[in-house]
Amino acid sequence: MKYLLLLLLVSPWVMAAQNPLAAIIAENRSTFSAWVDHPDAYEIQVLYSEIERGPDGSVRLKTHRWGARDTSQYFYPASTVKMPAAVLALQYLNELGVQGLDPHTLLFHGTGSAPASAPQTPVTQDSSAVSGYPSIAHYVRKIFLVSDNDAYNRLFEFLGPTYLNHALQRAGIRGGRLQHRVGVGGFDTETHAWLNPVRFVNGMETPYQIGERHDRYYDPLPQVAGQQRGTGYTTNDGELVNEPFDFSHKNYLSVRNLHDIVLRVVLPEAVPEHHRFRLTPQDYALLRQAMGERPRESTSPVYDKPDNYVKFWLYGDQPEETVIPPEIRILNKVGWAYGYLTDAAYITDETSGAEFLLVGTIHVNKNRIFNDGVYEYEEIGLPFFGELGRAMLAYERAKR
Repeated sequence: MKYLLLLLLVSPWVMAAQNPLAAIIAENRSTFSAWVDHPDAYEIQVLYSEIERGPDGSVRLKTHRWGARDTSQYFYPASTVKMPAAVLALQYLNELGVQGLDPHTLLFHGTGSAPASAPQTPVTQDSSAVSGYPSIAHYVRKIFLVSDNDAYNRLFEFLGPTYLNHALQRAGIRGGRLQHRVGVGGFDTETHAWLNPVRFVNGMETPYQIGERHDRYYDPLPQVAGQQRGTGYTTNDGELVNEPFDFSHKNYLSVRNLHDIVLRVVLPEAVPEHHRFRLTPQDYALLRQAMGERPRESTSPVYDKPDNYVKFWLYGDQPEETVIPPEIRILNKVGWAYGYLTDAAYITDETSGAEFLLVGTIHVNKNRIFNDGVYEYEEIGLPFFGELGRAMLAYERAKR
């Protein structure tokens, strides 16, 4: 009996030692903000992967989890869905295998003999590009540098939800749902299913084009609970509706999905070959550069944004004038909407040699009303990412 009692007393500390993420949070409990004591209330989920490199070049991960007990609960991934769209747009070009078609080929939407159905809009120019024209490569850069909504929407219209979802599933990333555009008004469940005509232009040639399509893809995700959220929501006209907000036709990617997408981009050698994305070395270079750059480092497009604009881990709660040191690189994609904040990142420190994956989400919506713009991003959400991110970097540095 004494032995059993001793085991029960010791086992939580043994578990913490086996999970450095949990141990670090426990050790820093007094300095962290309110989120640390209420992971379930804030629907927190965190995945942390230690990266071990073998002398033969092999890569092995040790992944640890902390947060809410129920990880099957729905959360809104917001702009993190732009990451797979960027990756899969490059993959699809490779699969098409059309001569004269590459990420820098000019890409026009909604042009041709038959205009696209409203509320879709055409695009034939992009003033943020040095060339003055849009392309897959330029949209990829806009997505990661500043989380541009239109860039994602144009890639969504190019690929469509059927391809997006099936391509993720073929890569071993299952249980998600990419269903709609983001950050644009006038669309509903039905109109999101209509996809703009697209046309690639290379000089006087049109190496590839496709007309308007109606893509009926839908997955109800019966294994994901809680797709009706909160106690009420505000309509776009400002009316309060006192019933749960319906997310059952909204996008969804789990924390594990996001972790595995980042992993396949930054460390494909850690993934079985049949589950890797079909990308060229040039594709990987484009993605990694765009994911890791600060907005001020970009010459096309040019942005006047602070270093931490889309870098939640480590710097999300820091002043806008903060300059991220050159030795720190955060290759990531964030999302924020409806009180949900999410960041999926690969973080490196050139000075110490530290490298690790850190993916997390938190929900800061105290009144449980959606779409009212009243969320605790600054008070609780961003400090969660800043405090925990800095603690994990300090741990990784100390290991070395």
